[in-house]
Amino acid sequence: MVIKQRHDVSQALKDARMARDAGIGMSGENRIVGFLQPAIIGAWLKEAGVAWSDTEAAKEVVQKKIISGEFDKFRVWEGTY
Repeated sequence: MVIKQRHDVSQALKDARMARDAGIGMSGENRIVGFLQPAIIGAWLKEAGVAWSDTEAAKEVVQKKIISGEFDKFRVWEGTY
């Protein structure tokens, strides 16, 4: 038996594109870095061998993935953090 999980990330991509086009979340002290669904974050954490409960390690994994350039379409603000 093979079980495949599929997730539709098209809404997150649309939200990120609309926010970029409108300039939302790109100024001020608090910025929107990107739109990510829990399924994506879960896959990244599983790949890195990090538990959801390890918040500091999870933050590092998400930061590295979102800045890597591989997931640019999910980003709103192009700066670094």
